Amino acid sequence: MEAYSADGFFSLEDFLHKDLFADQSHVWGGLRNLKEYMNGWTYTALPEWIQRDIPLSETVIVYDNEWMPATGCEITFGDAPKGELLVKKDGAVLEGASVVMAGVVLSGNNFDLGKGVLIEAGAFLQSPIILGDRSVVRHGAYLRGYCLVGRRCVLGHVTEVKHTIFMDDAKAGHFAYLGDSMLGHNVNLGAGTKLANLRFVKGDVRIKTKEGFLSTGLRKMGAILGDNVQTGCNSVTNPGTLLGKNSMVLPCVMVPSGFHTKHSIIR
Repeated sequence: MEAYSADGFFSLEDFLHKDLFADQSHVWGGLRNLKEYMNGWTYTALPEWIQRDIPLSETVIVYDNEWMPATGCEITFGDAPKGELLVKKDGAVLEGASVVMAGVVLSGNNFDLGKGVLIEAGAFLQSPIILGDRSVVRHGAYLRGYCLVGRRCVLGHVTEVKHTIFMDDAKAGHFAYLGDSMLGHNVNLGAGTKLANLRFVKGDVRIKTKEGFLSTGLRKMGAILGDNVQTGCNSVTNPGTLLGKNSMVLPCVMVPSGFHTKHSIIR
């Protein structure tokens, strides 16, 4: 059904990872494909000297796919999504250099960092992780693997993310939980938003629509938020929630599972 296809929720023309949705009749097919897609991605091998599973003892620069100590570098910690993160070495700008701050924990080997990415001290990243250009992972964020993040995204303070897709300019800035979910372009989650992904009763998550229930084939599925969706602070979505483009969730609201058409206002 076209209403539940990826094109009905997202503008995919400029999204680097649009192949996730190839040959998928329903938008949640992207979640079904995520592990296979990320397992087949080409990652730059971390050098042996990078510490695993314990906080990094020094800040690291990633430049031209090379990981190197930040010794001798001058770093200006500007707003990464705005392109204000700046790294210089010997007076020369390292255009597009990314910064992984001391105190970050990297677990595993499969990390792909785009240009101008900032990972702040205290974040924990379990591979595989893909971070697009100029995205930022803030202090205390917990990325539990299979996190595919587009360009200029924000994964915020004390935000937990697992098996989730961020499209370009999506932001989960503060105290959020995102499990088995998708955020469209320019989505913004208010502080404390939770995208619940596991039903109390056993079985696959089903989507309630006006035509009846559609089975996703997924035991865990959180929310799919179309382009430009906004959620208010401390809002919660039930497993199997689909919010169409330009929808809005008011603060402290629990969103019923099922399909909500574009421009919905959930009160």
